[in-house]
Amino acid sequence: MNKSTLWSLVITSMVLISCGKKNTKTSSTISPDFKIEFGKVASKSVFSEKGMSVWGGSLIKGDDNLYHLFYSRWPEAPGWIWVSHSEIAHAVSTSPFGPFKFKNVALPARGVNYWDGLVTHNPTIIKVKGKYYLYYMGNTGDGKVLGVPGKEELNWVHRNNQRIGVAVANDPNGTFKRFDKPLIDVSSDDNAPDALMTSNPSICQRPDGGFTLIYKGVGKKFPLPSGGPVVHLVATSDSPTGPFVKSEKLVFHFEGERFPAEDPYIWYQDGRYRAIVKRIKDTGKSRIFSLVQFDSENGIDWQPAKHHEISERIVQWENGRVQQFTHLERPQVYIENGKPIALLCAADTLDANKVRHSFNIQIPLIIKKDK
Repeated sequence: MNKSTLWSLVITSMVLISCGKKNTKTSSTISPDFKIEFGKVASKSVFSEKGMSVWGGSLIKGDDNLYHLFYSRWPEAPGWIWVSHSEIAHAVSTSPFGPFKFKNVALPARGVNYWDGLVTHNPTIIKVKGKYYLYYMGNTGDGKVLGVPGKEELNWVHRNNQRIGVAVANDPNGTFKRFDKPLIDVSSDDNAPDALMTSNPSICQRPDGGFTLIYKGVGKKFPLPSGGPVVHLVATSDSPTGPFVKSEKLVFHFEGERFPAEDPYIWYQDGRYRAIVKRIKDTGKSRIFSLVQFDSENGIDWQPAKHHEISERIVQWENGRVQQFTHLERPQVYIENGKPIALLCAADTLDANKVRHSFNIQIPLIIKKDK
């Protein structure tokens, strides 16, 4: 056998070995489908405040080994006035499942002339390279309370002034630095799907180190002040503080539906982007709320997951009682050591006078993976 033939055999063998290894690696990294279920909820896993409406909640563990809950709240007595009087507050616990204790107001009102001067609402917090980034909706307006308890009326000035911001801190117990301009503003084109308002940010860090943010937008296609339709869009950035570049792609979209979804929470796990979303199904006679799952290969093109349905607002307590809430929304997944262990949701009940009483609930997550 001459040297040329020998080297040819060696190279061929190396290629075959390399291809074999590559194929083995590919087969072992297939992204599994998730089936998301709820565990039983402990009585301590409900956080409420006397005299306050509590809504939503995003959780992170600090370097102090405490669990820090950032949530929306506003005075309960005047009614359902989140759009004009919400503030983001901060509570702590030694467990992700509570009980939580109020500590301070993280993002208080700071003056009508600021874009987020009167309202901060719907927080999502992440930690990147030792810093804490608190994403939220903010607005300003006339501060008027419209409606009364049991008969809600939306203040459209505040609703249409909603914009997305981020505040930054070195410690979740410390002061968060806010910015003079929104992170995600409305688009200047009146025909854009987010020409009227932007709200409800959800963000995750991509495997390449960049950031994908999904938000709710409202356009001006339909008559004001409500406008519409209500849609969800994607924006991306190399930095947690932007600038973010918007994509024109609509996500969580159902053709012909004017307001199909709300409150997404997104994260990246096992080779795929995952999302838990509030589905709003319009039957023509009523709207049916539920929690559903979407997934994506790239964070921009989303589709209903294989195990799409998660819950129709139903929770089972540790004592065996099963309860269906009026609302179970603002889902926020708490992930520890790479494993989703809790789902935080806003929940509420209506009393005999149709007055809403709201709180945060921490639900144990059970995730089963299809191989």
